[in-house]
Amino acid sequence: MAQTDTKTPRERYRTQVRAEIKEHAWEQITTTGASALSLNAIAKQMGMSGPALYRYYASRDELITDLIRDAYQSLADTLRSASAAGADLAVLAHAVRGWALEDPQRYLLIYGTPVPGYHAPDDITLISSEIMATLLDAGSASAQELPATPFDTHLEHHRDWAGSHPAPPAVLHQALSFWTRLHGVLSLELAGHFTGMGFDPALLFTAELDDLLAH
Repeated sequence: MAQTDTKTPRERYRTQVRAEIKEHAWEQITTTGASALSLNAIAKQMGMSGPALYRYYASRDELITDLIRDAYQSLADTLRSASAAGADLAVLAHAVRGWALEDPQRYLLIYGTPVPGYHAPDDITLISSEIMATLLDAGSASAQELPATPFDTHLEHHRDWAGSHPAPPAVLHQALSFWTRLHGVLSLELAGHFTGMGFDPALLFTAELDDLLAH
């Protein structure tokens, strides 16, 4: 049964305008970067006055927050769907890369250079934690008994970043290594640092992943 849209015409119009504003924002970010995002420039593109646009987004930071929230939620949904289909860490890794390559600017907004002066609200941190929890679930499902490393021991008492997840320290270590090393490769690839080096970034990504999963 189709869901009934309970929004009023005014609410639907507001949603449409905010969506159009975000489309222009992404175009601007692609051209000049997030730090140069200008609500007044977007208003001009849309044939609106600055004050009129500020009725939809009160500040640049509010607009950036909405863009970042959308990006994190999109990645969380991608990984949640893959996990529900039984994906292991390797499949999740390639899902992250596929998502990043689909829209590099979206990826770089949340994992690239921070926007000067911008601070994300708590709800975005919660979505980010959901992404890490998906990785911890996958790591826990395939955990191997290995000798504890000094960092494993350290993580026994420094695991606040993992929330209430019951993953053992070795799995926490694996998730952190997974996140940092694979994001390192992806960030360099999407920023164009491998251009002209003559190798296939996809094979480097796979090699790093294979090395991670072998330990």
